[in-house]
Amino acid sequence: MRLVDSHCHLNAEQFAGDAAEVIEAAGAAGVERILVPGWDEASSIAALALIDRFPGLAGVAVGVHPHAAAETDPAAWTRIVALAADPRVVAIGETGLDFDRMFSPAASQLENLRRSLALALATGKPAILHCRSRAGERDAQDALVTELEAAGLGTPAAQAAFGDRPPAILHSVSGPVDYVEAALALGCAVSVSGLAFRRGEEATAESVRLVPPDRILVETDAPYLSPPGAPRRRNEPEWVRVTARWVAERRGEDPDALGTRLVTNHDRIFGRATA
Repeated sequence: MRLVDSHCHLNAEQFAGDAAEVIEAAGAAGVERILVPGWDEASSIAALALIDRFPGLAGVAVGVHPHAAAETDPAAWTRIVALAADPRVVAIGETGLDFDRMFSPAASQLENLRRSLALALATGKPAILHCRSRAGERDAQDALVTELEAAGLGTPAAQAAFGDRPPAILHSVSGPVDYVEAALALGCAVSVSGLAFRRGEEATAESVRLVPPDRILVETDAPYLSPPGAPRRRNEPEWVRVTARWVAERRGEDPDALGTRLVTNHDRIFGRATA
């Protein structure tokens, strides 16, 4: 089965000693594309350094995670904007909202999300969106949809910037079905991770069946969110195969056919990094 890992933090310290071996194991498992996102200025720079070492990586994303929103000053954001012009950068993020752990105040998260969406629209590089609410709540999801609408997703302006490509990706999708439906109506793509196997995430099994064939992706979010069978201490891109087969089963699709579509979708949504 052909595979992609549309969100893998190979720039995390957990991979500092053996990134080459991890990438090799992923390739042996069928993973043809790995996208490495940043979560702040330092990790965005580290992602670019990683693709210099491993040109076979599909690309990187630069941006500020909601956890880091409050600590990212205007000068740091200006430098991230400059990084976004690099042809090796294929997306903006990861950004979004996290009203679960609230490592940054909601106001800082919203400001960061708005500037990130504006940068995505300005560059034509899709935004990678993290979104979490506390258990049993949906305030982050509802706020995210409101912000996507306010930013102009689903409008002619977004179509002018992205053509027929999704302007944003619901990374490691989590939340109620109608939230996913609202994001799909705005043109977003949906990426499924090992989070789908956790208790409380049962809605993903229904949501994944609703995603148009050309807007479905899979990911690990490594080193986090290990699916069943993967090491709990450190998820790795090779384990995306577990999630991909689960997606194929839930969608009633042949795994090999889905795998080919995943590679096609990744290339259409993100393009490929260039030197």
